[in-house]
Amino acid sequence: MSTKRILLDHGSGGVASRELIETIFLPRLDNPILSRFEDSAVLPASAGRLAFTTDSYVVDPIFFPGGDIGKLAVNGTINDLAMQGATPIGLSLALILEEGFPLADLERLADSIGDAARSSGVPVVTGDTKVVHRGKADKIFITTAGVGMVADGLELSSRLARPGDAVLLSGFFGDHGITIIATRSGLAIQSDIQSDTAPLHNMVAAMLARKENSIRCLRDPTRGGIATVLAEIAEKSQVQINISEEALPLRPGVSTACELLGLDPLYLANEGKCIVIADSASAQDLLAIMRATPEGRDAALIGRVAPLDAGVRKGRVVLRTAIGGTRLIGSLSGEPLPRIC
Repeated sequence: MSTKRILLDHGSGGVASRELIETIFLPRLDNPILSRFEDSAVLPASAGRLAFTTDSYVVDPIFFPGGDIGKLAVNGTINDLAMQGATPIGLSLALILEEGFPLADLERLADSIGDAARSSGVPVVTGDTKVVHRGKADKIFITTAGVGMVADGLELSSRLARPGDAVLLSGFFGDHGITIIATRSGLAIQSDIQSDTAPLHNMVAAMLARKENSIRCLRDPTRGGIATVLAEIAEKSQVQINISEEALPLRPGVSTACELLGLDPLYLANEGKCIVIADSASAQDLLAIMRATPEGRDAALIGRVAPLDAGVRKGRVVLRTAIGGTRLIGSLSGEPLPRIC
């Protein structure tokens, strides 16, 4: 490259655009579908149904302990597919770059995207790059879309929770949210706390392979945290979800940081965790399956689904506190931590 920073010409669609793609992205993301340089990708299909998702990533800062905006984009889109029980088969990658963005940072992100795609086994098969004037964006924004296949007969939904079901969480929560705010503000926290960003499709596939008929719902508690996701499930299924504070897997460092900052960890974002609502009889088997995977090694049973009390018309979440009290948990209101993903 003849420059060390992004120029407006890199978004023109001409020689500089092609040079950017061939120099920065193709060597790091290369696969037979992407290398065709067509306007769209043709993907292999199998029996079943098509799952399709899209998401945008604007996290600030773009680099943080445990990941970066590129790794987050790949894993987040894979996880959106996995929560529907889909097997991901391909991703698209679109970048909006600000004029003046350092090419060294773009190369670092491209390396991260390529590593995440290869390690997950889900290729980036098509993409787009645009450049806007300096000051019209904030360094880089990424939009990804993903396509996957869902087996016929598989139905997972937030509307399917039933009284008696178990509520499982695949591991420690709040790590991503605390990592972002600590990096952004320079807050010193325990060195072992970092973003939990990770692809969950292999863990989900292992659960479905053995306990497909026992699983009602899968959700990844990203923005809004586990509190908001559980509140949405309770409302859609018209049930009460009871969770135990003592059963929640929370790192001491995250707990301490939340106390210092006045944050509730239940509402912190996660980028590599899964909430599972499943038949109670299969709870221990599912925990064993999750704990046998790197992504679910700290999985825990955190609560149960119950019928609504007489006179209660709307689904709700009740937290049993460590001192024996109860607290109603609702969806996130407001934005305590902006640009989390």
